[in-house]
Amino acid sequence: MDLRRIESALSGTVFDRKVHVFARVESTNALAVKAAMEGAPEGTLFVADAQTAGRGRGGHGWHSEAGTGLYLSFVLRPAKMIAREALWLSLAAGAAVHDGVREATGISADLRWPNDLLVGSKKFCGILAEQQSEGEDVRFMVVGIGINVNHAEFPPELNEIATSLRIVAGREQDRIKVLELVLRAFDREYRRLLHPPRGSAGEELLQRLPRISTWISGKQVHVPEQGGYDGVTAGLDQRGFLLVRTAQGMRTVLSGGVREPL
Repeated sequence: MDLRRIESALSGTVFDRKVHVFARVESTNALAVKAAMEGAPEGTLFVADAQTAGRGRGGHGWHSEAGTGLYLSFVLRPAKMIAREALWLSLAAGAAVHDGVREATGISADLRWPNDLLVGSKKFCGILAEQQSEGEDVRFMVVGIGINVNHAEFPPELNEIATSLRIVAGREQDRIKVLELVLRAFDREYRRLLHPPRGSAGEELLQRLPRISTWISGKQVHVPEQGGYDGVTAGLDQRGFLLVRTAQGMRTVLSGGVREPL
């Protein structure tokens, strides 16, 4: 991972001149959280060529093969955003990966609420957002993104659920170009959230999300939270949370995510 090329690619964004590149780390999110707690400025970005203890949502591990994927985390300090609005940052990251990957590779991904990116039924990107708040104020948020870029194959236990941009496109991809376009897309999303062209934070994003996700409406899903239940997705509420219509009535998914029915 060429630091100079990455810095040049991200010039003028929130990440400008705040990039840290490592050959191997345990977890970029762990590095970013530690840096944030020590006062690292907004936009501080950690990129690793490999992770030995990559983390996904719910404590799951993330397969972080050396030299093939993108493993990155960054610090945000959204002064105008309150804690209950923080979901928008995670959704914005998902939208940014969708747009950046499409621009870099031509691949149109499907966003599985709130922050997995799939092609067909197979996942190639996971997003982990961690926040620290003081009352209603967000002190900082760390967003971690893992993208399977040039993986040619996966361990047997992942073959049925994971894919990569290389496998889908049939050719190797330029990792730094994907990194640039994803983070430039996030920079645009973030600026729109902090300074919405109209209405409140997230209102414009709320209108766009159904166009990049088949999971938001009319999808039969299983929800693991609250003991687990099945239903059909019925859109997002005004806060960005997923609504699911069940036999017992409408329910709101507040944490975790959704899967296809068992």
